[in-house]
Amino acid sequence: MNSTKIRQALLIINPKARQDVGVQLDEGIAQLEQAGIAIERLLSNTPEDSRRAVLERKDHLDLVIVGGGDGTISSMAGTLHECGLLLAILPLGTANDLARSLGLCNGLEEAFDAIVSGERQWIDLGMVNDNYFFNVAHLGLGVKVTEELTDDVKKQWGVFSYLKAFFAAIARIKQFKVTITADGVPHRQRSIQIAIGNGRYYGGGNVIDEKKRINDGKLSLYSLRPQTVWDLLTLAPLLRDGRQRYNARVFNLQAESINVSTGRKVMAIHADGEPVTNTPAHFRVLPKALEILAPKPISMVE
Repeated sequence: MNSTKIRQALLIINPKARQDVGVQLDEGIAQLEQAGIAIERLLSNTPEDSRRAVLERKDHLDLVIVGGGDGTISSMAGTLHECGLLLAILPLGTANDLARSLGLCNGLEEAFDAIVSGERQWIDLGMVNDNYFFNVAHLGLGVKVTEELTDDVKKQWGVFSYLKAFFAAIARIKQFKVTITADGVPHRQRSIQIAIGNGRYYGGGNVIDEKKRINDGKLSLYSLRPQTVWDLLTLAPLLRDGRQRYNARVFNLQAESINVSTGRKVMAIHADGEPVTNTPAHFRVLPKALEILAPKPISMVE
C-alpha cells in the first residue's frame, strides 16, 4: 500500500450512467468514509462541468473518483494528467473497457476495495492530435460501429449492443487509401478499419493485441485490409482475442509515434467511443502519464 494517505476525494458521477447501483454506491461511499476519506459528490452533466470542478479544487484534492462509462472517464484524462491528480474509477458504463485493462472486472465492490487498499500504478495515456485517450482510437469501421451504438441500442441490447452495432456498421463501410507512418517508417495500403490502442480492451471486451498492456510504453495498431463480410466474420474470433497478427488480411505494428494520412479524404476519428478529431492525425503515447488505483499489477491483467 502506498504510504501517502488519501484524505479528500471528489466523486464525479455521470447521471446518465447505470441507474441500478444506487445502493451499492451508497454502501461503497460509506466504506470510503469509514476508511477516513472525505467524499464530495458531484453529479455532472457535461465534461466541461467535471473539468471545471477538478480545476477549482485541485489544490485540496488527494483523489478524483470518476463513475461512468469509458467516454465519461476518458473526458477527464487530460485534466487529471495536467493537474497530476490520482484517479480511481467506478465502472458504470456498458463496456467498461478501461476497468478491464486495469483488472477491475468484478463490479463496484471490487472498485471500492481498490480505493481503500490504496494500491497505486502508473499507466500510459494515448494522444491523437490534441486529444487524450485511455483505450483505443478508430477510423473506418470502428467509427461506423460507434455511430450505430445509440443509447437506445445500449438499453435494448445491453452487453450485446456492440455486436448489434458491428453488424449494422458492416453494411455501411467503404475502403480507403491510407499511409501509416510508424516511428518514421511509412506503410501505404488500403483499409476498411484502423484501430490504435493505448489500453488493452475496447468495444466491450475486444483485445487490441494479445500482448498489450496499458503501461507498456507503446501503441498497438491494426489495419483491416478490404475483405468480404464472410472474411470479417471468420476473422472475428481472432479480433476478439487480440490474435489478428496471425491472419494475413490484417496489418499490425507497435510504435511510440504513428501518423495516419488518408490523403484528400478527411476521415473522422473516434477515441474511447467519442468523436474527437479527423485525419490527418498524429498518435503518440505518454508513458507513465497518470497514477491510478488498481487492484493488481497490470502486467497480470488478461
